[in-house]
Amino acid sequence: MRNMKKGTKFVATALAFGVLASTAFQGSNYLYHKANGGTVTATDKAELNIANAVSSNASNSGSSDTESAGSVSAIAQAAMPSLVAITNKSVREMQSMFGQSQAYESESSGSGIIIGKTDTELLMVTNNHVVSGAQDLSMGFVDESVAEATVKGTDADHDIAVIAVKLSDLSEDTLSAIKVIEIGSSSDLEVGEQVVAIGNALGYGQSVTTGIVSALNREVTIDNTTNTLIQTDAAINPGNSGGALLNMSGQLVGINSAKYSDTTVEGMGYAIPVDDVVDIIENLMNRQVRTEKAAEGQQGYLGVSGQDVTSEVAQAYDMPKGVYITTVESGSAAEQAGLQKGDIITKFDGTSVSALSELREQISYYKAGEQVEITYNTQENGAYVEKTATVTLGEKQTTETKTEMRR
Repeated sequence: MRNMKKGTKFVATALAFGVLASTAFQGSNYLYHKANGGTVTATDKAELNIANAVSSNASNSGSSDTESAGSVSAIAQAAMPSLVAITNKSVREMQSMFGQSQAYESESSGSGIIIGKTDTELLMVTNNHVVSGAQDLSMGFVDESVAEATVKGTDADHDIAVIAVKLSDLSEDTLSAIKVIEIGSSSDLEVGEQVVAIGNALGYGQSVTTGIVSALNREVTIDNTTNTLIQTDAAINPGNSGGALLNMSGQLVGINSAKYSDTTVEGMGYAIPVDDVVDIIENLMNRQVRTEKAAEGQQGYLGVSGQDVTSEVAQAYDMPKGVYITTVESGSAAEQAGLQKGDIITKFDGTSVSALSELREQISYYKAGEQVEITYNTQENGAYVEKTATVTLGEKQTTETKTEMRR
């Protein structure tokens, strides 16, 4: 697959576009009990529809889809069946000035792109911040049908998530109306080349904008994570996040992200280059999910207390987003794996973690004795360094258990 690009910092000003990545809320079991990994059988393996840009353009030059080579309207018409509108219902918990917390429901909108299909699922890619904190996710398709969705997996560092809808939840009419997008090469883009952006702008439904590639390899840093992006003057509005940036052959070359857009400058939108994330997308597409919690008394236990490192905190104190460990229990699984106070957990078993409640929810689907990989950041010489640890989950000790052990 294609190599991912690396970058250094560029200050971006917009943290509050689309669905905020900082909306990592209490009670996010719907999202994370369906986002833990494993292996899949060959018959159910999903693969991206990656096009050879040169041969595809030549062989399809007479087709209706590639009338799009000179027509924005034809590109839009061909691509619409591959776009979905996402509605995210979540619960947000706020601290009052008196130290009390209050939970309230919120609803936000985003976009997604149909990138694959297995024997049982239809798969879409979107931005991680579009689905962060979700308790309910629903997809709106081109034929105006709606279906519930679950999250296969997320990668917060690259702002990528893959979501799934069961084929059994879709009618024959819907299945015949939709299609998997064709993926092109973002590496073939040139500055000044025309592109088309499609997404669920402002939650009003799919809309189309067009412009040019303003810059390539633009380094943008948010939440202390730098990504190398495509800059375009095609409008990328709130709700466009997770939508498609298409070349003039109608192929997907970027995933729009309003999160990175600049509110102070007109005509400065960003998209994640598809070449940089194809490996990540394929890995997330082929994750198996856990659908049942471990039985009471058998659930795994990590043995840490912590605080959420939100987007605002991460930016203010130059810290990675995740769960800041405030205490590590003596003899716990965390201590045995080398985790310490001050470390910041960012992933559990390959899935991004942005809140303590999410970490606990994920652990509840694992039994004591199971091994999982935890990604965390620790300070070395005044800077955070990412590390991984293999943790054998322990068993939470009740008061009765502790009393028995002391006898």
